[in-house]
Amino acid sequence: MQTLRKKSLFKLSSASEEVPMTTANSLDFGAHVFDIPKLKQFLSEKAFKQMLQSIDKGIPINIVLADQIASAIKAWAISKGATHYTHWFQPITGATAEKHDSFFNLDETGIQIEKFEGEQLVQQVPDASSFPGESLRNTFEARGFTTWDPTSPVFIYEGTLCIPSLFMSYTGEALDFKAPLIKSLQKLDTAATDVCQYFDKGVGKVNATLGWEQEYFLIDRSLAASRPDLMLTGRTLLGHPPSKDQELNDHYFGSIPGRVSRFLKDLESESNALGIPIKTYHNEAAPSQYEIAPVYEVANLAVDHNALLMDLMNKMSFRHNFIVLFHEKPFEKINGSGKHTNWSLVTNSKINLLSPGKTPMGNLQFLSFFINTIAAVLKHEALLRASSVSASNDLRIGLHEAPSAILSIFIGKHLMQVLEELENVSKGKLSPQEKTDIKLNVIGKIPEILLDNTDENRTSPFAFTGNKFEFRTVGSKANCAKSITVLNTIVAEQLFLFRDSVDELIENKNMKKDDAIFNTLREIITSIKDIFYASENEKEKAESLAKKKGLSNNKTTPEALPAYINESSIKLFESLGVFSENELQTRYQIDLEEYISSIQIESRTLGDLAQNHIIPTAIKYQNILIENVKGIKEIYGSSFKEHASEQILILERISKHITEINSGIYAMVEARKKANVIKNHHKKAMAYCENILPFLSSIRYHCDKLELTVDDEIWPMAKYRELLFIR
Repeated sequence: MQTLRKKSLFKLSSASEEVPMTTANSLDFGAHVFDIPKLKQFLSEKAFKQMLQSIDKGIPINIVLADQIASAIKAWAISKGATHYTHWFQPITGATAEKHDSFFNLDETGIQIEKFEGEQLVQQVPDASSFPGESLRNTFEARGFTTWDPTSPVFIYEGTLCIPSLFMSYTGEALDFKAPLIKSLQKLDTAATDVCQYFDKGVGKVNATLGWEQEYFLIDRSLAASRPDLMLTGRTLLGHPPSKDQELNDHYFGSIPGRVSRFLKDLESESNALGIPIKTYHNEAAPSQYEIAPVYEVANLAVDHNALLMDLMNKMSFRHNFIVLFHEKPFEKINGSGKHTNWSLVTNSKINLLSPGKTPMGNLQFLSFFINTIAAVLKHEALLRASSVSASNDLRIGLHEAPSAILSIFIGKHLMQVLEELENVSKGKLSPQEKTDIKLNVIGKIPEILLDNTDENRTSPFAFTGNKFEFRTVGSKANCAKSITVLNTIVAEQLFLFRDSVDELIENKNMKKDDAIFNTLREIITSIKDIFYASENEKEKAESLAKKKGLSNNKTTPEALPAYINESSIKLFESLGVFSENELQTRYQIDLEEYISSIQIESRTLGDLAQNHIIPTAIKYQNILIENVKGIKEIYGSSFKEHASEQILILERISKHITEINSGIYAMVEARKKANVIKNHHKKAMAYCENILPFLSSIRYHCDKLELTVDDEIWPMAKYRELLFIR
């Protein structure tokens, strides 16, 4: 195995030379995407307008129009060399899924034809029996239906026409991330547009925008092949940290290694053709860790592009003899990877509602959306926290790195002062002088404040960063639709409440619009101030303050997930039509099952590694030491212990570690057996969390001590110093 490691190091210098480097401009942006301009070329003017209405307003597409669109898409796809099509969807597994069908067909005379009509475009029927969500369907109704999502353009990927789609059960429940996301976007659009009408009657639509920041590790594939833990679980279950990792901060924003640069150039070129608007990439904090981020897009399309990019990165990394790790904590005691999701609201006139305006009225509009977003997050902070948890993300959140498990909000001291001044606004109707004072001295100064009030706190889970909110808790390998669906829904609910309150004051209290808005904002600020703090404290103080103010501090997945199915969450989702109670219960069970399975697989893998790789290697080294001690005894006779004392101590330490590993594995297996008979999913998850997960650390400790003791020449797996510092 040491030979494999040494050969792998030699191969690194030549492997990348076999992959020709392309440039990002080798293909026009969106060359493989059937976007709006291409749609216009292929459709009649009437059909084109109908299609735009469907995209913009969600109006159903009739079969005649679907046939026209299908014909246009088929002609374009075949001209690009496509031979198959698939409904590309995102089941609750978190990955993407596809079933490929050929354009090939036979007519009634047996002559070969290419067939792709509206019926094939709109719907496909893959078998859903092996996807999560069995509680939403009976075994004899295992079919799942994929339905075309016209708001996201079709594209060609590896010679196949991909049709972004929703995935539904036979009885109509959502089996994916995309259907609830679209429902939440529609509700948010309605709520935000209603509020915009107070300020601009010309606003007819509001889109949630999303900019994700994808962090990941790149590891040499040949070295990773010597690590069964990496290949099976996505992270290293053992391995001693190197003598140097990220202490010097020399990797962060450093010069990108040539081999990685070639990978990124090819990735950018492919992304360009697929319409993924990559804007930036750079070295991240940890060695071999990187980040890539796009131009912000409408949230639905941004989610699709992130899912597509992750798949593309996996395939592209293989071509460059890498593997890409999206696990949130693939290496012990080294920075993990997140997927910061930057969220904002933009009108059809391209006005960012979370960016201050040039007039007092524009700034009042900004404050309305800014304050209501904060109120929504604080009201449902446990639910939003639950939307980002997983077994892998638990290793990152709230432990040795930011952000914390307490979902606090950071907006900066200057904006806090603005909220405090608004809270002091007189209750009821305002005098002309009071209105002037607020507009000029409070609201009017917001643009100036924000120039010097960028995000000063990089540890906050939910921070305002100038013209958007950045949710930093989302994990690297997560589908960001999960958290964005929750964020859209809670903000929509809060905006509806805000609108109702303002309307009531206008209609029943005979207030002017400005007075009603000021009074409502003041009431919201007053209601949230007790649980709202602007900056992070020391960990102990933060936890004490959070408990005092009623914020949750759920550090593990089993602790956090029940927030999905409590009474307020069920009422929230059902009232807005985003999830039914049955859909929520199903997702809750799926998340628990995934948590259990992840830890179960890791514990099995570690047990196998320890018993079949680590212990035999340690015994082999013991035998070498024993032969050494025998030789010393032959030379020095009865005084040999004086000359072999260190070797004997090493033998004893190895034996102790072997004993601890074996006893730990036995106890872990017994704990797993007890947990596996528990029927209740939540209790079973808690058992895995409390009774099995700790063994992964204790067994690892002794394995890592052996790594430092056993001869490097016979150690069976690539070490951190080899995995993390390849150029």
